[in-house]
Amino acid sequence: MSDYDSVVRILNQGQALHINWRPDIYKPNDALLPKAVFEEIVKGDTFYIAENEGNVIGILELIFRHIESPAQVTRDIVFIDTMAVDEPYRGMGVGHLFFEKVKEIKAKKRLDGIELQVNAKNQAAYEMYCNYGFTEKSINMELL
Repeated sequence: MSDYDSVVRILNQGQALHINWRPDIYKPNDALLPKAVFEEIVKGDTFYIAENEGNVIGILELIFRHIESPAQVTRDIVFIDTMAVDEPYRGMGVGHLFFEKVKEIKAKKRLDGIELQVNAKNQAAYEMYCNYGFTEKSINMELL
């Protein structure tokens, strides 16, 4: 819980980017992560932080999904729900350290894959994911 303020600060940085890219969809929100929700998240095994000299510099939240339907092969995946790095530390390999952690979890739990979603306007993140080996699975489209 002592990391709450740092986590919220990093989440707000990401939210500011989304607002800049799509103000028609995203809005400022001081309550992106209520304390009670954060308290529940940290009790599980799905939330990780990166630290540098005792300071939180990145956050990672995972979701484990079981996919089963008549149209798809049954799979168990880990979905990267949130991955954000504090602005001064971007481009320094923190994201790659998170990916290594997720790969370790995937192997340990014998999962079938790792998935994530990226904002179409977030070119830097898209390029990082591609450089790490991610490929496009689907493309979300909209009609306003």
